[in-house]
Amino acid sequence: MTNQSQNEIKLAWFKSSYSGGNTTECLEAASAPAGILIRDSKQADRLRLALSAKTWTSFVRGMVKSEGLPEPKGCRRPPVQR
Repeated sequence: MTNQSQNEIKLAWFKSSYSGGNTTECLEAASAPAGILIRDSKQADRLRLALSAKTWTSFVRGMVKSEGLPEPKGCRRPPVQR
């Protein structure tokens, strides 16, 4: 048996497709059972912001609308890895 709890999950962090490859200021997001986690990519081991799936979807849609971006194909969360 390992020291890892059965309730722990492996987070798959991803960056926005709007983040340039050379940018140093980027947020990363990961899907969690209760919603979405957001972190600063430069300080990945620091605090994270937790959002419900509904709040995350509203945020993405609001940003798309305010920035005049094309409508996203879907605001679905990536699957949680266990």
